[in-house]
Parts: sequence; structure tokens; C-alpha cells
Amino acid sequence: MNHHTVKHTTAERLRSIVGGSLGNLVEWYDWYVYSAFALYFAPSFFPKENETAQLLDTAGIFALGFLMRPIGGWLMGTFADRRGRKAALTFSVLLMSLGSLIIAIIPPYEQIGVLAPVLLVLARILQGLSVGGEYGTSATYLSEMATKKHRGFYSSFQYVTLIMGQLLALGVLVLLQRVFLTEGQLQTWGWRIPFAIGAMLAVITMYLRRNLQESASFAKPQEKEKSMHGTLRALARHPKAVFTVIGLTLGGTVAFYTFTTYMQKFLVNTTGFDKSTATLVSTVTLFIFMLIQPLFGSLSDKVGRKPLLITFGILGTIITIPVLSALSTITDPLAAFALIMLALIVVSGYTSINAVVKAELFPAHIRALGVGFPYAIAVSIFGGTAEYIALGFKEAGHAEWFFYYVTACIVVSLAIYVFMADTRTFSKIEDELDG
Repeated sequence: MNHHTVKHTTAERLRSIVGGSLGNLVEWYDWYVYSAFALYFAPSFFPKENETAQLLDTAGIFALGFLMRPIGGWLMGTFADRRGRKAALTFSVLLMSLGSLIIAIIPPYEQIGVLAPVLLVLARILQGLSVGGEYGTSATYLSEMATKKHRGFYSSFQYVTLIMGQLLALGVLVLLQRVFLTEGQLQTWGWRIPFAIGAMLAVITMYLRRNLQESASFAKPQEKEKSMHGTLRALARHPKAVFTVIGLTLGGTVAFYTFTTYMQKFLVNTTGFDKSTATLVSTVTLFIFMLIQPLFGSLSDKVGRKPLLITFGILGTIITIPVLSALSTITDPLAAFALIMLALIVVSGYTSINAVVKAELFPAHIRALGVGFPYAIAVSIFGGTAEYIALGFKEAGHAEWFFYYVTACIVVSLAIYVFMADTRTFSKIEDELDG
């Protein structure tokens, strides 16, 4: 490895940001396509008359998605800290395309029996590992590749592409539903198309990622701790940073899931909108939310990360209950749009910079693991369960308790934001590059 060519040209940086973010887009597209098309492919794999197949369906896949993300965060984080960011990014997108490809070609239950749902679960395991590993690695890579002046701006593209993946999955669904296929065709074979697209996109991304530059932080010789690179033992030496990542993520991830993924169901179940209106409102708010991420990232480069996080914490605490209460009673889609948009603008104080803040907390030899693993734990425990907790309270007849739950999570994170150092000023990434 050539240790003195550590400075990157702007063109190299841009290529790297595009390569790093595009993979993220494909990852999230594949992840969301699964839930977007589940209604259509479920009958092929989980016939009503077979109970084993149905149990695999509900319990198995739900539990797996949760379990896999922290395991992915740990495995891929370790891999990225030992073998380099580039290798890990390429490998994670390979796993994802493999998962999508398997789903696209599995024969239905009536042809291969219980093997069909088993293969589906296996494909989902690969995707879970991949998504769990992608976050820490791409957050690390984007943060390390950026210059000090634009680090918040560059790393905000992680959420831009995450949301873009979600929108792309929705877009493919709408196009197939409305333009190209009948309901029957979608049910029998049409649902395979989005997975084939995902596998194809992943191959293109893999090619892009093979030509990425390795980041300077990783390229710097760090021989003295080689044996400790990316190990949980090395991570245990940074308990404060680990707990900061979990605490920092808690409120943000719950708020993000509440106002993005769960909103569509909320508008249908609670507000009483029809499905297409709810989808339209969700899609437009997501699109605008995506566009404002870099603005907030840029702002953090000027004023620091901490003011943005604290603003999210304070405003999130104040507006969550009123916004969700208002949303549960209104009838006007425009009013719903305005309220969700308000909430998402507030949430941007967290989403736009959470990647860079976490990356700036850890030294290079455990950065990908330090960002990915605790984050995946927090997302699995708090983000992934947000919808279930909301529906649970609703079943119990106390839908509004969920509003208080979200607020409480944001308050916990606010306490962390207030007491943490501003990572823009105390960045571990800068220490390495200066050192």
C-alpha cells in the first residue's frame, strides 16, 4: 500500500461520494421492495393451507430482520476495519444483490414445497446482514472521504440515498400497478421484476465500488493496533462513544420511522384516508425530506453538529404530541402534508448529520464497527419496533400513548446531545489526518 498518496483530488472525492452513496440507494431499494411487494408474493411462498410455511412467514422473517442488522453491523464493521472500507462496501452490495437474485428466481411453494419459504428466509438473512453492515461502512467511508469543510454536507447524502431507495421502491410499485401489469399478473409473476431490477442495480454498483479510492484514514499506517482492528474488545475501550451512539440514535430513529415508514399506515388506519391519498402524501413528504438533507448537512459544517442535534431534540419534544394528535383527526390531505413536513424538517436536524457525528466519535481502526454495531442495536430495538408499539397501543385503545413514547425517546436523546462534545470541533477523523 502506498502510504504517501493520501490526499484525494476533488474528482476522486466526488466519485467516491457517488459510489459510496449509490450502493446505499440500491441497498435500501432492495430492503424496501421486499415490504412493498410482500402482499403480492406472500401467496407464492406461504399458502394458506400450510401452517409451517405461514409460521415461517410471520415470526421468522420479522425476527430475522431484527437480528440480522446488529450481526451485520458487527461482521461488516469488523471486515471494514480490517480489510478496508472499499472491500467491505463491495462485499455488502454483493450480498444484497445475491439476496435479491434469489428472491427473483425462487420457484413457488407448489413446485418445491417448504423449500420455497426457507430460501426466501435465507435471502432475507443475506439482505439483513448487508443492510446492517452497509450503514456503518458507508457512514464511515463518506465521512472519511469528505474534506473537513464539507464533511456534514457530504455525509448527508447517506440519508438522501436511503430515502431515494425507499422512493424508488414505491415508484416501481406504482408503475407496475398502474401502468404495466394487472393485479393478477403482479400476483403470479410480476412481483419478481423489482427484485430482478435490484439485483441488476447491485451489479452496476459493485462495478462502481470496485473503482473507489480507499479512504485516507484507513490508508494511513496503523500497525500498532493491527491485531485489535475492528474487534469488539477494541470497541469496549470506548464505552462512552458506544453509549453516545445508542443514545444519539434512539430519539432520532424512532422519530424517523414514525414520520416516514409508519405514516402511511397511520394516515389510513387512524386518520381515515384512502390508500392512494396516504401513499401520495407520504411520497411527496419523503421527496422533499430527501432534498433538504444536504442543506442541513451544510449548515452543520458552518454552525457545528451540536446545535442541529439540540434543535431537533427541543423542537421534537415540543411538537411530536401536538402534530400526531392533529394528524389523527384532520381530513384535509394538504393539512396532513404540512404537519408531516413540519415534523420531517425537525427530524432533519438528526438524519442529515447522524452519520458524520458517529464517525467523528471513533478512531479509524474501529470506526466502521463503532458506527455500525451500536447503531444497528439502537435501530433494531427502537426504530424497528416503533410501528409495533404504535399498533399495540392502538389495539389497547390508547393510540395517544405512542405520541408520549416517541417524545420520551427524543427527550433521552436530547440529554445526550446537551452533554456531548461537538464532533465538528473534536473530530477523531481530523486528528488522524493531521497526526
